[in-house]
Amino acid sequence: MAKRKREHKAEALSNKAKAPQVVNTVKKQRLDRPATKQASQLNGTKHIDTKVNGPKLNGSATKHQSASISDGTSQPVIVSSAVSRSGNPTIQIISGSYERALHGITAELEINDEGLEVKYSDSFLMNAHSFAIRCLALSPMPQDASEGVLLATGGSDERVNVYSLSASPLPEQDSKGRKVPSMPSLGPNKVAENPANRELGTLVQHSANVTALHFPSRSKLLSASEDNTISITRIRDLQEVSNIKAPKPKVSGQASGDSAAAGTTPAGVNDFAIHPSMKLMVSVGQGERTMRLWNLVTGRKAGVLNFERDLLQAVKEGKYSHGEGRKIRWNKAGTEFAISFERGVLVFGQDSKARCTILPQPLTKVHHIDYFSVDAEHELLAVSTENGRMFFYSTQSITDNGKELPMLPPQSYTGGSDMGIKSRIKDFTILDLTSHGFEGVCLIIGCSDGNVSLITIPREQFSKQTFSEKPIGRISIPYRTANRITCLEAFVMLPAYDIDGGLSEAESVLGSEVTTEDEEDSS
Repeated sequence: MAKRKREHKAEALSNKAKAPQVVNTVKKQRLDRPATKQASQLNGTKHIDTKVNGPKLNGSATKHQSASISDGTSQPVIVSSAVSRSGNPTIQIISGSYERALHGITAELEINDEGLEVKYSDSFLMNAHSFAIRCLALSPMPQDASEGVLLATGGSDERVNVYSLSASPLPEQDSKGRKVPSMPSLGPNKVAENPANRELGTLVQHSANVTALHFPSRSKLLSASEDNTISITRIRDLQEVSNIKAPKPKVSGQASGDSAAAGTTPAGVNDFAIHPSMKLMVSVGQGERTMRLWNLVTGRKAGVLNFERDLLQAVKEGKYSHGEGRKIRWNKAGTEFAISFERGVLVFGQDSKARCTILPQPLTKVHHIDYFSVDAEHELLAVSTENGRMFFYSTQSITDNGKELPMLPPQSYTGGSDMGIKSRIKDFTILDLTSHGFEGVCLIIGCSDGNVSLITIPREQFSKQTFSEKPIGRISIPYRTANRITCLEAFVMLPAYDIDGGLSEAESVLGSEVTTEDEEDSS
């Protein structure tokens, strides 16, 4: 009897020990995040921790993907979702950096008479490449909000990553009335992770740094590299269908670039631009003072035009300068294109003859150029500079005297120290907000100090005939990414739509943390 009593007592103690063990296993997934958060606060690090299942583009990194997040010390507003309840436009911003961080930010704009208010939230943050991210590209917007926007990233690791981003922000509730959860964050900005963001694949056909990317349509992607090739990839199966090979420049006898050794010449395609007709492409490369024209119908070279000495001198390219084009852009109508050099810009007509020169004042380096439409009839050329300013030029007002190449004066400018922008503007995107009740454009700029700022400019401010020393537009409080930005893209998101099937997609990403109020009460 005594032996049997001891056995019953031991069995009872064993069952009692097992009971709390099951409870701890259930609550483990709820406790591990606060523990990680507390540990991060103690050691001073800032990151987002989440469990990832499958090839999703998440608000945090996987085992091999980790990146820093903004400290958020200067963020004015905290939001729990990227959804706009008042119908204000929501912009998806994507930035790449030297630190390999691919950062997605959603910004909800509220434009009123008092100024510009922006509510930020993080969409995703991860290390997309092994080395610095050099360039980004977005596909044209889809017709249906349920389809994604294609994103391509190119880096110094010779790879091109392709992603699908949600074209609309997350809704406040799903079709079953349950609240869509947001990920935990150590900063003031909540992380609105969208389960529709996912990775499609990686392209490895290049053997050198990827320098430029472009989506002529939603079915094709063109990528340029320092291996002197421009690859054409089909998005459906991520297969290379063709490639264009540019000849390598001749050895000049001395180093003419940071990556060139003595007695060699740097090689590679710096940038390319496709004509709106999709039949012609113009490219500029390293180590050569020329631009190359390509027939996209046949895939062969259509011509080579050299930059004459007087043209290079007009944009301050001296004897010891590279003399190579850095960026190239067609205007929307396809009647002209602009090529930027280190300190100036040349504007060419459709006949490939130079029309005018552009030199920012005071003279400084040029980082990015792009055309944008002011209205149905007028276009302006935007130029970003080293001193944090952006100048706007009207190329339609060129007067040709027939003797020398005219120098185009700026029509207006924005940014600079008067608006709190003191570092170089590495990249920018200009979006039209006419369909959202604002008669003007929104300028999204990414600076080398890691700040992302939004500037809204009404259309009437572009119509001034005389240049003003005061910057135009209204600027928002910048978002600090804590990374040195190299490239930036943005698009206006479509209206939010309900996630079919409840939170099944979110549950696959967030695991068992997606619970209803009844489940929380029962637990």
